[in-house]
Amino acid sequence: MKKTSKKPVRLSRARYVTSKIGKTKAIESKQELRKYVPTTKRMIKETLREMLNRYKMVYIKPNVGMFGNGVIRVEQAEEGAEKPYSYQSGVRLKQFNTFDEMYASISKVTKKRHYLVQKGIHLLKYKGNRFDLRVMVQQTPLQKWETTGVIGRVAHPKKVVTNFHNGGTLKPVETLLHKYLPASKRKVYVKKLHSLGTQVAKAINARYKGVKEIGVDVALDDKLHPWILEVNTSPDPYIFRRLSDKRIFAKMRRYAKAYSRL
Repeated sequence: MKKTSKKPVRLSRARYVTSKIGKTKAIESKQELRKYVPTTKRMIKETLREMLNRYKMVYIKPNVGMFGNGVIRVEQAEEGAEKPYSYQSGVRLKQFNTFDEMYASISKVTKKRHYLVQKGIHLLKYKGNRFDLRVMVQQTPLQKWETTGVIGRVAHPKKVVTNFHNGGTLKPVETLLHKYLPASKRKVYVKKLHSLGTQVAKAINARYKGVKEIGVDVALDDKLHPWILEVNTSPDPYIFRRLSDKRIFAKMRRYAKAYSRL
């Protein structure tokens, strides 16, 4: 019997990668990282129905997009609710009697663009508002991967996204974790996030050789398990200027200049 060779993975030299599903697949190719990736599929009517039945809350997001634009939170309430299906885009919440009615409405928003549906993670909260973390990872001048900073992003009270450019507020990660971990364990936990960041960068770089920096958006659930929501290959380093430790942004800027970003 003739042996068939395995189809090789096509590597890209692109510096910036726009496809969220492409970056997700790059991360999932590393077995040790799969446990950090929420179930993510291309969004069609049946995948949305299936995942909503399974998880009760999901996010749908454009395959190509920035700053949290176009992200929609979709929920299915328990049986007996008057209007069990709902979604929120921006600050507006819409409720529906049936899944089909809701999907018809969502389709008017998404139109013919490619969207993904992702298992919803119930984020930890700071003063009643959801937050997640941005982990910045860069290539050093010696072309080694290094996590150069972690910052927290607290969602606007009326919005479903945490992005600073979409109304979110920036906070030090230590401030956000204060309620959930004692000081000694916070340092250890942040080091784990640094390690996770470099692992993700190496996974992305294995498939996309031109990438020089990434911003990893990480959600924390009630067990403090980190979930990789998505990866940005053109992250905004300037948000880190808001941290009191000015050495963090200074290093980021030095590294970015070395690979001609700034």
